[in-house]
Amino acid sequence: MTTNHPAPPLPPPPSPAPGRVAVVTGGSRGIGRAVSSRLAQDGLTVVVNYARDAAAAEETVAAITSAGGRAGCVQADVADEHAVAALFDRAEQEFGGVDVVVNCAGRLALSPIADLDLTVLDAVHRTNIRGTFVVAQQAARRLRAGGSFVGFSTSVVGTRFPAYGAYAASKAAVESLTSILAHELRGRDITANTVAPGPTATDLFLEGKTPEQIEQLAKTPPLERLGTPEDIAQVVAFLTSPAGHWVNGQVLRVNGGLV
Repeated sequence: MTTNHPAPPLPPPPSPAPGRVAVVTGGSRGIGRAVSSRLAQDGLTVVVNYARDAAAAEETVAAITSAGGRAGCVQADVADEHAVAALFDRAEQEFGGVDVVVNCAGRLALSPIADLDLTVLDAVHRTNIRGTFVVAQQAARRLRAGGSFVGFSTSVVGTRFPAYGAYAASKAAVESLTSILAHELRGRDITANTVAPGPTATDLFLEGKTPEQIEQLAKTPPLERLGTPEDIAQVVAFLTSPAGHWVNGQVLRVNGGLV
């Protein structure tokens, strides 16, 4: 006589893999807001960092969550290593880890080199050089395998427009720093790249320029228009996606063909 034994119970299903998490500094306005929104559309949880404008950060988070995404905002001065460490702590504690870091925070000052107040130079370099270094340092310590770091430069490093000396110098430092970071992350399956936008229609770019200057700059690229924050965000989304993971240690000049 054959005895029927009950089938053994199935093992419990594996726990779902935690979702990918992005930290976007300067993520509340301009290119940073577009990057935050674009990454959220791709399913990442986004930690929107801001320096001072809490209302703008909350608006960005509200726009993401109303569209079905996940986001939160955290204040931190990117040049303050303690504040940035606390920012990454929050991302890890509340969302489980960090997979993407995009350092959009930046400061712009326009002046001929001969006339620039050195206190302004120090402020630009504090945010753009020290700030990038501090954020990159935390990214190097915290990013999970498969992750990405994206720094922000400017196409003016190549075009050498007058009055951009302090700004371009700070962004040239970002390009060197990020390239070295890519080599230092060898063996960890983490990429590090720099995006260098051309003229892009943000408040930071438009401030202080006449309509004639803006029109002239818009006609400079072969595509004869200003870039949009969304143009730049698309490139960041590619670099931080699995499709862009073979791009590493590069500077991408996203400028419509501007030489």
